[in-house]
Amino acid sequence: MATLKEKVGYGFGDMSSSMFWKIFSYYLPFFYSNIFGLSLADAGLLMLVTRIWDALSDPMMGVIADRTHTRWGKYRPYLLWIAAPFAVAGILLFTTPDMEETGKLIWAYTTYILMMTVYTAINVPYGAMLGVMTDDSNTKTVFSSYRMFFAYGGSFIALGAWEPLCNWFKSMGHNNPESWQYAMIVIAIFCFSGFLLCFSMTCEHVKSAAAESIGKDIKSLVCNVPWWILNGAALLSNLFSTVRGATAAYFFKDYISENAFLDFGVFHILLYAGLFLMVGEVCNMIGVALAVPLSLRLGKKSTYILSLVCLAIFSVLFFFVPNDSLGWWLMMIFQILISVCTGIVSPLIWSMYADVADYAEQKDGSSSTGLIFSSGSMAQKFGGAFAGWAVMALLACFGYNTAENAVQTPEALDGLKYLMSFIPAMIAVVSILILLIYPLNKSRMAAISADLKEKRTVLD
Repeated sequence: MATLKEKVGYGFGDMSSSMFWKIFSYYLPFFYSNIFGLSLADAGLLMLVTRIWDALSDPMMGVIADRTHTRWGKYRPYLLWIAAPFAVAGILLFTTPDMEETGKLIWAYTTYILMMTVYTAINVPYGAMLGVMTDDSNTKTVFSSYRMFFAYGGSFIALGAWEPLCNWFKSMGHNNPESWQYAMIVIAIFCFSGFLLCFSMTCEHVKSAAAESIGKDIKSLVCNVPWWILNGAALLSNLFSTVRGATAAYFFKDYISENAFLDFGVFHILLYAGLFLMVGEVCNMIGVALAVPLSLRLGKKSTYILSLVCLAIFSVLFFFVPNDSLGWWLMMIFQILISVCTGIVSPLIWSMYADVADYAEQKDGSSSTGLIFSSGSMAQKFGGAFAGWAVMALLACFGYNTAENAVQTPEALDGLKYLMSFIPAMIAVVSILILLIYPLNKSRMAAISADLKEKRTVLD
């Protein structure tokens, strides 16, 4: 029986990962184009190339983790070993060297590839832990929900603190690049601590054996139809969130008035990208809390599809919101609704990857949990890679001007609206079509779990 300590401890791991990941996804494009000094074309290509490497390295790490044997287990020790390099790499990523354009570009590629490699080395084993902490499919959804609840909590802290931290360091006399670097140092300390807490509070309970042949693992993976389908859905889910999130800093800087306030009668609050994203993270947490009861009632597949239908509808409606005091409230309402739905989807994806791993073990007789979870991470990173590149490429096509005080053309402003509405809606619709053929429904997984329970060794 999984303990509350283990569930909370497991959550701390993705809290740390997500604090970095959301800063990378939502603010790094803006950092490269408006602070670091890269052109939109260079920044977009950089994010595509480095994220593709990051995605391709995930299966390699999955194979390594599956074949790791220590007194702490297969996957858990990486939380201890990689926590410090993870924090240091993040700080280097947001460091702006005093170099000419070519030197800066080399620095950006080097530090981004380093960060993504280290991220893979800790996040792939962390994700694979879900497959060996319990052998029960529903309990995996509970663990996954704790994971995503803490992940969104960490994102809430990071996104809410990011702009105030940058502004505070700037008020202390530091320039923009230094302020962003010091803000990342603060976030990195929190991430380092979270990984150590995750290591100390969790255990691996299920003992599974990887195939002796890596080729057999890979053959099993390639022939795993549910894996292919879920990878497509996972890629599109991250593409949806990253397109909206990466556009938000530009959207609020250039489309929303600098004097946009949410009026509460006796007081009002400035509406800015950080607040918009921060509210989204809180509502993601609400969605995570809803994922378990909804999936128990409807099944994971049906809950996922229903959430995507809502995402498509709300995203389209976002386009028609006016840029005025009423519209600002409506934007926040749609952000709340969209974020609740993405919060429901997030834990389902990882719980469904655990189901795919069980399906593979039943079908082929060997476990490749790390490889399967790394492929899930790979799919999401491909989604993030293409999203970061696409946002930059589309901004350039729409004629967006990165100069500090530039006045954007009507075409550029319309482009920002499309990136926050119709384009994410199209992504959600394609994801629905893919998930309709996903075969691992509620009854199928009950049969698989019962069969595996007789074969596996569960550790005390």
